[in-house]
Amino acid sequence: MQIIDLSKTIEYNPNDPWFMRIKIKHKPHGKAHWLIRLFIGLPKKLFPDKFTGWADDTIKSMGVHSSTHIDAPWHYSPTCNGERAKTIDEVPLDWCYGPGVVINMTHKADYDPITAEDVRKQVEKDNLKINQGTIALIRTDRDQYMGTKEFPERGTGMSAEATEWLINKGVKVMGIDQWGWDLPLKYMAKKAKEENNAKLFWEGHLVGQHKEYCHMEQLTNLKALPPQGFKVAVFPLKIKGASAAPARVVAMID
Repeated sequence: MQIIDLSKTIEYNPNDPWFMRIKIKHKPHGKAHWLIRLFIGLPKKLFPDKFTGWADDTIKSMGVHSSTHIDAPWHYSPTCNGERAKTIDEVPLDWCYGPGVVINMTHKADYDPITAEDVRKQVEKDNLKINQGTIALIRTDRDQYMGTKEFPERGTGMSAEATEWLINKGVKVMGIDQWGWDLPLKYMAKKAKEENNAKLFWEGHLVGQHKEYCHMEQLTNLKALPPQGFKVAVFPLKIKGASAAPARVVAMID
């Protein structure tokens, strides 16, 4: 079996937007000797040979949407179709493992939304099998900007109609290899103001107000996958009441 990592490394990046920056403190081995001596009660003379303590690390700051992650229905709206929306710890694990397909949208220009027709045509072209439980991965190749200041500003984005098209096919979990699911945030805000149209902002996410689904953002390495014939695992951290969680997303090819 070949296992392909589709996840971004969790690390500090000064080019991330200020509200998304991850801060990690790495503690060297020797720092633990006080903990071992004072808390555990083992005197230093009884430390094993060449043992100075263990290494440790603390994530000092990390938003649940800061790296490769999966959004829960709660992120989009407090309710879904009139019922309380699921938080990330309530998302069924059987949604998070299944056969995958890659829908190639690399031809879409920045700020040009992905339509239902775009998705349908590519699915037909590649003869993709999408059934209940399929995990759909939208390949844009904008992960090439990952780590740069351009990453949040570049990309196409899933329209509401394209998102609904996948849900109607039985897809509960889908994902994309750019910063966000929709068109870039600043572009959406600009267009909404220019056209005085409240429907233009976050339309892909807001499908979750009436149709239950989850999506992943900031995937990477989708170009290493075939269009189909693999499994995807995307198990989120079990964070009580959270709107999303980091996940180590991998694809498995027999």
